[in-house]
Amino acid sequence: MAAGSGRPLAVAMLLLAAAVAAVTARLYRAGEDPLTVLTAATVRRALLNSSAAWVVQFYSSSCGHCIAFAPTWRALAGDVKDWESAIRIGVLDCGEEENYETCKEYGIHYYPTFRYFKAFTKQFTTGENSRGADRELQTVRQMMIDFLQNHSQESRPPACPSLDPVLSSDITALFDKNSNHYTAVVVEGNNSYVGREVILDLIQYENIVVKRALNSDKPFLEKLGITSVPSCYLMHPNGSRGLINIVKPLRSSFSSYLKSLPGVRKKLLLPLELPVKENKEESTETKQWKEFDKSKLYMADLESGLHYLLRVELATHKMLEGAELKTFKDFVTIAAKLFPGRQPVVKLLETLQEWLVSLPLDKIPYDAILDLVNNKMRISGIFLTKRIEWVGCQGSRPELRGYTCSLWKLFHTLTVQAALQPKALINTGLEDNPQIVLQIMRRYIHHFFGCKACAQHFEEMAKESMDSVKTLDKAVLWLWEKHNVVNNRLAGDLTEDPKFPKVQWPTPDLCPACHEEIKGLHSWNEDHVLQFMKYHYNSENILYKYTESQTDASETELGDTREAKDKNLLKKPSGNRENNILDQENIRDSESKVLDKLIGNHGPVKDRGKNAVESVNREESRQSVSFLGIGFSNIDMSLCVVLYVASSLFLMIMYFFFRMRSKRWKVKHYRSSV
Repeated sequence: MAAGSGRPLAVAMLLLAAAVAAVTARLYRAGEDPLTVLTAATVRRALLNSSAAWVVQFYSSSCGHCIAFAPTWRALAGDVKDWESAIRIGVLDCGEEENYETCKEYGIHYYPTFRYFKAFTKQFTTGENSRGADRELQTVRQMMIDFLQNHSQESRPPACPSLDPVLSSDITALFDKNSNHYTAVVVEGNNSYVGREVILDLIQYENIVVKRALNSDKPFLEKLGITSVPSCYLMHPNGSRGLINIVKPLRSSFSSYLKSLPGVRKKLLLPLELPVKENKEESTETKQWKEFDKSKLYMADLESGLHYLLRVELATHKMLEGAELKTFKDFVTIAAKLFPGRQPVVKLLETLQEWLVSLPLDKIPYDAILDLVNNKMRISGIFLTKRIEWVGCQGSRPELRGYTCSLWKLFHTLTVQAALQPKALINTGLEDNPQIVLQIMRRYIHHFFGCKACAQHFEEMAKESMDSVKTLDKAVLWLWEKHNVVNNRLAGDLTEDPKFPKVQWPTPDLCPACHEEIKGLHSWNEDHVLQFMKYHYNSENILYKYTESQTDASETELGDTREAKDKNLLKKPSGNRENNILDQENIRDSESKVLDKLIGNHGPVKDRGKNAVESVNREESRQSVSFLGIGFSNIDMSLCVVLYVASSLFLMIMYFFFRMRSKRWKVKHYRSSV
């Protein structure tokens, strides 16, 4: 009994620890890491009119490369902590819901993105992108120095001294001057950064001034006794001077020596003040751990992934055009035809697809897409959750698993549904191509997926073998195989969730028949793997447990009432779906707004010869009258008036016709009787 009762208690303690960790753990921790954690509420105030320059990393807590890079970024922040009065290091998590709009304003497309912001900026700016793909600590540190030197004399941070080299004559002039502080001169080559790094290392210290000189004046170097560079020549307050004797002429060696000189001490600086969040108690809120069955697929994961894809990841692109627009249209098409979702979600995807197909535009603003996803047109019966509820994709920490897990599940689901419903894409222009879902996934990851390094890895795998896929079943197996390749590569990586290790899937407990041994070596039985995939990602294996109670306020306003049983909300055959007249009118009104916006901006419309007529028609259609809750446009009202007048004329003609006929009959019969 004691052992039996102790086990549930231990499990409860583990779950509680996981729940606490899910809240307290973050990729970067304010007050603990030597950098500034920015949010939507603080970033503008921090960057505008700042007395220091800034370098900010915009990252996503769900980006594997960002997680792997975090230790390097923390190490960099600690390495240049003494520079913060001249240039500060900050981070902003674009994966946090409260920061979505802010990252969109700054034009962040991929993670991590590094932006530099100059000091004393008066107006909003999206900053300057870092140049080059090398993100080694030393490279980024040197780029920070270059950025500081690019400041004009007027905008240079007050705490930052000149980083330009001084002349030999300027140094000689200091020999005969009395001073109450140390003066150190780092002599170096033209391409060296050691001198500038030492200058910045000492800007927060008083009673010492550091300068740099180049080794171009050979006689002067001989006079100082300098035989190699970099070297440091030190002038004491008492007038004595000479070379610093250091075994290894490194930046850290010079800085450490100078900071340890008698009388050299750190200045007292006021900390950076940022606005405090109001009415938020994140530290006291715990996110409840959701128990789940790993043999099942959860609709909450798929819908949360769609929400993030449509409202967050896509939002980084203000205008979709060219290959990006084509990719998005194709993705929406396969999702509308293959996604085994609840009826409101499927209807939203179908409405979005019909709307995209009907727009004769070469580019579409993202805001127009968002309006439809958020159902601003009040179309009945469509809804997509605005909440993220990871179940099978929940991680032991907020930055682990999540969206990347759901994206894998989403495309696994689409490949399986394409194999189970080979005729689903007929008349879409995407049929008769067994690679179509994989190709769209490949293009989507290339154009939209936030983790650029992850996208490059996937592209390499696609180039290697995607062309070998010849059937829909092979497409299912190709994606399964490549997912396992990724799992194998990331096993033991910083991005791996210790609660959910990266293993080859499906595991033997899920599919014993999938695993075999041939001559003592593990082997996959691909026939059984295919059978398992078709079962696991089938609509019959989907659970709706954590979606039933996620009724959004906007959904309630729309009168979207869910049926008691989730299976009644499953996707119905597309041939049985009919949109009512009001929904079609709302979609046409949405098209009109997009057309008006782009025509006003001289956007490319395929048939420009009809612009004037279309503009007039759209202007008329926007002016509507409400009668008994039904929306009528001016065209509808005009048709009603025309029909009314026509019917009135018809009745009057019939009246006069029968009147005349009656008179003739009376005259004829009257004369006959006479």
